[in-house]
Amino acid sequence: MKKFTIAIGSDHAGFAYKEKIKAMLLAQGYTVRDFGTDSDVSCDYPDFIRPVALAVARGEFDRGIILGGSGNGEAIVANRIKGIRCGLCWNEQVAIWNRSHNDANMLSLGQRTVSEELALAIVKTWLETPFEGGRHVARIQKIDS
Repeated sequence: MKKFTIAIGSDHAGFAYKEKIKAMLLAQGYTVRDFGTDSDVSCDYPDFIRPVALAVARGEFDRGIILGGSGNGEAIVANRIKGIRCGLCWNEQVAIWNRSHNDANMLSLGQRTVSEELALAIVKTWLETPFEGGRHVARIQKIDS
C-alpha cells in the first residue's frame, strides 16, 4: 500500500488527538508535517487549518488531516480552498464513503465527538480506502468546475 505524504493540523480542541494520530502515522512509515497548534491553549482554528489545506491544494502533500472540537469549522475552512474535498467523518463507514465516493483529499475529525480509538480507526480506514471512480468521476468534476 502506498504511504502518502500527510499534512496535519488542529486547534486547541483537537490537539491531543492530533498528537496521537501523528504518532500512529509516523510509526506506520508515513511522512507527516505538523502545521500546529502545539498545545491545548485556546487558539483560532483557521490559523492552523488553512495552511494544511493550501499545502494539499498545491500538491505538496497527498492528503490532509485536520482536527477540532467538532471538526465542523475545520472542514468549512478547508473546503474554501479550491481543489480541496474535505469531509467530516464520525465513523468508519462515513470515512469509506468520503474516499470511495468523493475522492476526498482531506479528513476532518472532532475530538469532542468520537473516542480516541475510533478516531485512529477512522484515519486508518480513510487512508486505506481507494476512490471507486466510475459514476463518481462526473460528480467530482462538477464539484471542481
